[in-house]
Amino acid sequence: MIKRIKFVGIPVRDQDRALRFYTEKLGLRILTDQEFSEKQRWIELSIPGAETGLALFTPDGQEDRVGTFMNTSWEVDNIQKTYEELLSRGVEFLGPPQKQPWGTYAIFKDSEGNQIVLGSR
Repeated sequence: MIKRIKFVGIPVRDQDRALRFYTEKLGLRILTDQEFSEKQRWIELSIPGAETGLALFTPDGQEDRVGTFMNTSWEVDNIQKTYEELLSRGVEFLGPPQKQPWGTYAIFKDSEGNQIVLGSR
C-alpha cells in the first residue's frame, strides 16, 4: 500500500534559477538532474534528513501554476531562527513569523514567485 509521499512538484519557469535557489539558499541536495524533453529537465531534490523530495518541473499546459500559492507546509524546528537565516540568504518572506493557536508560520517566495509555508508547532 501507500508508504509515503515521494516528492512534491514545484512548478518553475526557469529551472536553472530555481535549482540555484533551492540548493544555495535552502540547502537542498540534487538527487536527479537529467534531460526530460527538449524544453525541460527532470530535477529531483532531497531535503536533508527527510524522506519527501521536491521536483522542479512544470507539466506542459500547467505553466499558469508558476508563481502561485503552493498548498504545502514545511516543518522547521525553530521558525524564528529559520526565518532569520533564510532572510540573511536573501529569501523573500511575505512577513515575519505569525503565531496562531495551532502553531507559528511564515510564508516565503521562491525564485519563481511560488509561495511556500514554513511552520512549527
